[in-house]
Amino acid sequence: LLKKSFFGLLILSLAFQSGSFGEVVRESMIDAYLQVSVFVGFTLILFIGLDSLTNFNVNTFLIKTKKIHVPIASLLGAIPGCGGAIIVVTQYIQGKISFGSLVAVLTATMGDAAFLLLAAEPVTGLFIFGLGAIVGAISGYIVDKFHGESYLQGDSTLKVEFEKISKTFVSKFNIFWTLIFLPGFVIGLFVAFQVDVDQLLGIPNGVSLAGTLGAVGAILCIFMWSLNPLSDFQCSTDRSRNLLSRVVDTTNFVTTWVICGFLTFEIFIYFTDYNLKTFFEIWLPFVPFMAILFGFLPGCGPQIVVTTFYINGSIPLSAEIGNAISNDGDALFPAIAMAPKAAVIATLYSAVPAIIVAYGYM
Repeated sequence: LLKKSFFGLLILSLAFQSGSFGEVVRESMIDAYLQVSVFVGFTLILFIGLDSLTNFNVNTFLIKTKKIHVPIASLLGAIPGCGGAIIVVTQYIQGKISFGSLVAVLTATMGDAAFLLLAAEPVTGLFIFGLGAIVGAISGYIVDKFHGESYLQGDSTLKVEFEKISKTFVSKFNIFWTLIFLPGFVIGLFVAFQVDVDQLLGIPNGVSLAGTLGAVGAILCIFMWSLNPLSDFQCSTDRSRNLLSRVVDTTNFVTTWVICGFLTFEIFIYFTDYNLKTFFEIWLPFVPFMAILFGFLPGCGPQIVVTTFYINGSIPLSAEIGNAISNDGDALFPAIAMAPKAAVIATLYSAVPAIIVAYGYM
């Protein structure tokens, strides 16, 4: 929590800088909220809403479908977010599914970066989800054929339970967050269709409704994320918590990292006056490989930054595909904690199809 608080404070301190630099930071935060965050929040309402309303028993389902665990694991990994992947990882640790299924889910999953891509480019998002599911299933079957289904399986009887926290300090801001989000989503739709809301409403020059809502929304997201005691993957996967809290907390996490991606790009341009897109075009043959290496970093934050670069047009789709296949999202954390050797080998194996598919697409 201390690290999150420091990180959040650092971003907010940059936003309150004076002069042109502070203006660049504030504009980046406003763009991140109105162009990305509000659509991520809407997507999360749909997906987490479906998850909250269903009483699907994964354990019973896996017992009945033992012969097709690999494609099932791959499909669970392709679901936006890390929930499906974490389920498969914990089942592997308990010895209920094969190592190939673990490789399949880690190959297919894109983590929380999937929400960002789906919100910004739904068709591209669905294409990558489908591609990841197919590549994951093929990789899983090949690994099981090569190693056998019980490879690196321990006899752990791990039972993953989240700390039961019904209310957090930041939950008090959920209603205020919602009051900002609802008009923010509407304004985000106008922005997406390149309609000037301020001009449409006849707002005087020097005052911006869109800018004010975007700034308040971005600051509130960072503030709530930095003071949230829950882990980032617990925010979206802990079904004991209510729908609104899961949506708000996960959106705040994604928003913070999207803002980091925007700021990385804009601050670099501000201080160097160098076009990153030109840099990536010069080194184009190596860009997918760099994105794949980023995928090795555990957690969803670095992957959201990569996806932000793709949405901004700085890196090609081949690099985004490579990162989507190689990254494991938050599912890698419980795997490293409980089965480190299997986690490392499965992650390295996911790089092979990532290289083949990314450069094949390129």
